[in-house]
Amino acid sequence: MIADTVEEGQGRKIVVEKSTVPVKAAESISNILRHNIKPGVTFQVLSNPEFLAEGTAIEDLLKPDRVLIGGEETEEGKEAISALGEVYRHWVPQERIITMNTWSSELSKLAANAFLAQRISSINSMSAVCEATGADVSEVAEAIGRDTRIGPKFLQASVGFGGSCFQKDILNLVYISECLNLPEVAEYWSQVVSFNNFQRFRFSQRIVECLFNTITDKKICLFGFAFKKNTGRVAKGDTRESAAIYIAKHLLDEGARLSIYDPKVTQQQMMMELTQPNISPESPERIHNLVTCHSDPYSAAEGAHAVVVCTEWDEFVTLDYARIYNTMTKPAFLFDGRKILDHENLIKIGFHVETIGKRLHRKNIERSWN
Repeated sequence: MIADTVEEGQGRKIVVEKSTVPVKAAESISNILRHNIKPGVTFQVLSNPEFLAEGTAIEDLLKPDRVLIGGEETEEGKEAISALGEVYRHWVPQERIITMNTWSSELSKLAANAFLAQRISSINSMSAVCEATGADVSEVAEAIGRDTRIGPKFLQASVGFGGSCFQKDILNLVYISECLNLPEVAEYWSQVVSFNNFQRFRFSQRIVECLFNTITDKKICLFGFAFKKNTGRVAKGDTRESAAIYIAKHLLDEGARLSIYDPKVTQQQMMMELTQPNISPESPERIHNLVTCHSDPYSAAEGAHAVVVCTEWDEFVTLDYARIYNTMTKPAFLFDGRKILDHENLIKIGFHVETIGKRLHRKNIERSWN
């Protein structure tokens, strides 16, 4: 325990809370320390949430958009805030260091991730409308992104967000809202997660429908298993809450056989994710019988009825898709869940191509007016 490591008479100490935590966590830490304090020692607990994104963490640390420091609104608290701010001022401009009370700092981290996830679910909701009407979600995203009040970031439609932070932080916000007797607020934010789940299901169901409404015993190749490119710990792709897991679950539930290739995720990691009780509640052995993992994309796609791009790894853009097409079962389908490929070229090769937020062969639809 922190209090046990400080000897008597050592004066003022600062405890910095870095991780994303529930609002009022710093207050709880302070209360614990206060009841275990030694003579001649005082503690100040500061909230200093990190805003590091996987894949750009070092750059985010060296050149942060902002640094938040939250503390008590007392003289001692202000002195502690100033002391931590002095550390950051060695490489961060003063105008990017924002000070506030502890609760504001803790809530700001949750709010930031909730707003980013909300943008993704918002553009993904538009992708469904675009597919139904013949609009192109990329064109819509560019149009609304030119509005300076909105901006262009996080408007790339896809199979949905993943990773360890977005869903966790939104559900944390939902829980806080429910505890504060704000059910409408809780429902609002829970819909962001609900739509993300729907987007994954909608994409995987589209695969089933395009393959003539049955994929029983059909081989489907997944390109990518990490939740996004350039992620991972110790050179392993990060698969936490990856959309690929849930797409794989749906396809397996429909009776498909899967072959998976990811340049960073190991076979052990893939199998661990797919044999989790919430993914494979019946028999993990079934997963080992239906799923094969490959060390190169060409062997993974050989004999497949469809290729599904689940992660936007750069190497997927430069693959020899003519070679892939020649080894696949015909008709050969390609589902681009990340909108990274040259769809017109793939169609020329012979693929039946489907992507997010765009129908590559537009058709008239009947509109019903209420």
